[in-house]
Amino acid sequence: MNDKEWREYWKRFWKKQKTFEQLEKEKEEYDMTPEAKVKNKVKLLLSHAGAYYFMPATGGYGASGVPDIIACLKGKFIAIECKSGDNKPTALQLQHLHDIEYCGGIAVVVTEKNINKFERILNESVEGTK
Repeated sequence: MNDKEWREYWKRFWKKQKTFEQLEKEKEEYDMTPEAKVKNKVKLLLSHAGAYYFMPATGGYGASGVPDIIACLKGKFIAIECKSGDNKPTALQLQHLHDIEYCGGIAVVVTEKNINKFERILNESVEGTK
């Protein structure tokens, strides 16, 4: 291989290489569980809607059955339980969601299949309070 061919080879090689940021993003997406992907989509929708939200720490010291994400949007309390695939909330999680609805909050179970419905709920919440 002459010098010119060698340079062309390396140009093609480096063109195919990904940046560190691209590799990190791919790794994060690859390492994420399906439920984590749902949670990220929900957080993105909440941020876009201008909601305040947090994810309660339940491991070890927190209460069991607490929804994955707690949010407040335009004065409305929203509790979100995220699930993936065919997973269903536990009885304790359902009880917490029921209690929140009973007190006037919005309680939803969000999956990959109904994320669009959740987006509509957020949009209605924002539009209903203007």
